[in-house]
Amino acid sequence: MEEYIDIVDASGNPTGEKKLKSLAHKNGDRHKTVHIWIINLKGELLIQRRSLAKENYPNLWDISCAGHISAGETPLQAAVREAKEELNVIVDEQDLEYLFTINSPRVVLNNGAYIDHEFQDIYLLKLDDDIPGFKLQTEEVAETKWVPWRELQSVIRSGDITFVPHQEEYDKLFDFLTAE
Repeated sequence: MEEYIDIVDASGNPTGEKKLKSLAHKNGDRHKTVHIWIINLKGELLIQRRSLAKENYPNLWDISCAGHISAGETPLQAAVREAKEELNVIVDEQDLEYLFTINSPRVVLNNGAYIDHEFQDIYLLKLDDDIPGFKLQTEEVAETKWVPWRELQSVIRSGDITFVPHQEEYDKLFDFLTAE
């Protein structure tokens, strides 16, 4: 069953309008998503390769997990839900560290059939080790791997086109990790 999402204004504030996610993407309406980066004690970030069935950016490497914030849901509630759905990772809201929000430019994909216009709330989840009970939602995620974050930074900064283009987010994440 398709989810409803809240439509937001140019500042990211809810307008009071709710739409089916597919309709919001058809019309290019602004909405909110969450991105969760997972890092372990070895300094490795978990990345996922998106399923071939994904409507946007299929088969590209991406954030540990991400998803739309359902209508009436808080960003933290969405982050907890997405970690469970995509990776079978059970996380409490207090385990997620808010990093920043990205106001992404409007992106037109699939010959205009899919228009992305998002505010993305970015979170970091620090894990002691590998993920216990790790299981992929195959409709969303084809595979995952751990990559040392400095290596990932180098690959992304080289212009590698096998990654979803989130350049502002990558830059801010790497700046944050460098400062830690």
